Amino acid sequence: MSTSRRTLLGAALAAPAFAPALAQTARFPDRPIEILVGFSAGGGTDLDARTYGRALEQKLGGTVVITNRTGAGGELALGATARAKPDGHTLGTTNFPGLLTIPIERTAQFKLDSFAPIANLVTDPSAITAHADSKYRTLKDVIDAARAAPDTITFASPGIGTDDHLQLVLLQELTGVRLTHVVFAGDPQLRTAVLSRQVDLMGLNLGAVTATPDGFRILAQGGASRSRFGRDIPTLKELGYPVEMASERGVVAPAGVPAGILGKLREVTEEIARDPEFVKALESRFTEPAYEPGEAWFTRLRRQEADYRGLWQRTPWVNR
Repeated sequence: MSTSRRTLLGAALAAPAFAPALAQTARFPDRPIEILVGFSAGGGTDLDARTYGRALEQKLGGTVVITNRTGAGGELALGATARAKPDGHTLGTTNFPGLLTIPIERTAQFKLDSFAPIANLVTDPSAITAHADSKYRTLKDVIDAARAAPDTITFASPGIGTDDHLQLVLLQELTGVRLTHVVFAGDPQLRTAVLSRQVDLMGLNLGAVTATPDGFRILAQGGASRSRFGRDIPTLKELGYPVEMASERGVVAPAGVPAGILGKLREVTEEIARDPEFVKALESRFTEPAYEPGEAWFTRLRRQEADYRGLWQRTPWVNR
């Protein structure tokens, strides 16, 4: 048999193996896509998911439904995403560092390898915020008061192991002070708690507070540098505390999604991330676009996972 005939025969025999995958990709999506969000409606993660979902509808020509499954610092939604049928019709939003820290601090419903990464989309520095009329005018006021009276200052966050909580853990580790950590379901509840003076401080992302700043005073933020959305707000590093902490928000599918469908989702997500209208929507909420392709994103997260395991060994944050 000639080389050309063998080549043609091999291609003909291989074609049926590829045909189902190609057909499956061509039909995708054949029903609504559901995006699971681990935090309450109206918060930063939810708003980012809805913006992404609308753009995904336009790109794929189907329907995208946002479902909020709140609880356990985002674990319930991530666990449901990990267990979903890996056909591309169920996606999940992720929040860093919770995506890494939840499986470290407890037996979780997921691990990093439970997911096929699509992309990271957003970064938003953590911030420490008080009531506008609080007696704590600066972060130094907080540290001094906490040193004088341990455990008397209350600090609210949306969950154990979230970026908003871990900035407190790292700050306490550096200074030796102790605050009392209080968990609320999401952004709206945190705001209410501070405005009604149920708590003294809250950990909430800079973009979320900056978007609706009335009644609040931001004492510091955890970015690597000052933000263009709050140039008068000092970083923790500037104030002498070498802490960097931010929420990174991305999108994943369950592990095992067919390569063709995963590739299609990654392709349209990159198009969305670079679309001026999508970028404008993120910036209108004072959050920084931070697109990172799926494989590169998870490669970085696997390196950072070791750092968080070290932090857990030094100071288990579930108790802080």
